[in-house]
Amino acid sequence: MRSDPTAPEPRAPLPPMPPAKLRTEKLSAWYGKKRVLEEISLNFAPNEVTAIIGPSGCGKSTLIRCMNRIHEVTPHARIEGRVFLDDQDVYRQEATSVRRRIGMVFQRANPFPTMSVFDNVAAGLKLNGVRDKARLDEQVVKSLRQAALWEEVKEGLYAPGVSLSGGQQQRLCIARALAVEPEVLLMDEPCSALDPIATAKIEDLLFDLKKQYTVVIVTHNMQQAARVADRTAFLYLGKLVEFNATRELFERPKEKLTESYITGRFG
Repeated sequence: MRSDPTAPEPRAPLPPMPPAKLRTEKLSAWYGKKRVLEEISLNFAPNEVTAIIGPSGCGKSTLIRCMNRIHEVTPHARIEGRVFLDDQDVYRQEATSVRRRIGMVFQRANPFPTMSVFDNVAAGLKLNGVRDKARLDEQVVKSLRQAALWEEVKEGLYAPGVSLSGGQQQRLCIARALAVEPEVLLMDEPCSALDPIATAKIEDLLFDLKKQYTVVIVTHNMQQAARVADRTAFLYLGKLVEFNATRELFERPKEKLTESYITGRFG
């Protein structure tokens, strides 16, 4: 773990944007008659962490909910525009398949309350038809290791998932998302309910996860974005204001609105 979790780690300049793993093209979203996103076009690079920042109500969470098709389960919600995963339109595929390939971790840890640690991680696998015990055992252990939780729970795999601490529960939810082997991991303010020590563990975990996944994190914490993200997008009132390498965006913002937000003049 970093000795000072409040300090951004120095990083080399990013290479040019590689071909996107996930991208949105003129994506707009509504809840009933209220438009909450307006023609967002963004590319998310493989093996990078992209942060989405902006004040409350700017559309950050709605954006990632559109990317794995959770937005559409809300009554009267709709979208226009397109979302591509490996250049395949996710809205022309089966929703359950999309949600397996694009995993989601929510703001508050939500382990299944009646399930053990083991069964929480295995839930998605079983839902997808995996019944072989050896395969389940192998994947659960692998996912808990990926989520940096195995050493803490290996003696209590069959204890209730909700018996873990808040930070452990959030890492359990990350393990549950990883168990079905997604290609993209979306995280909606995953540290907002955690203490600084648990937050630092999640942030350290992101550096390992991006070696294998495309990671998108919504955060209200600009210091967190500066610490963990390779690139950062700033949204305001449902519009994309600026998108750049994180260091560039924070040190040399191109837009006055971005500068005002990151210097605390509003938000």
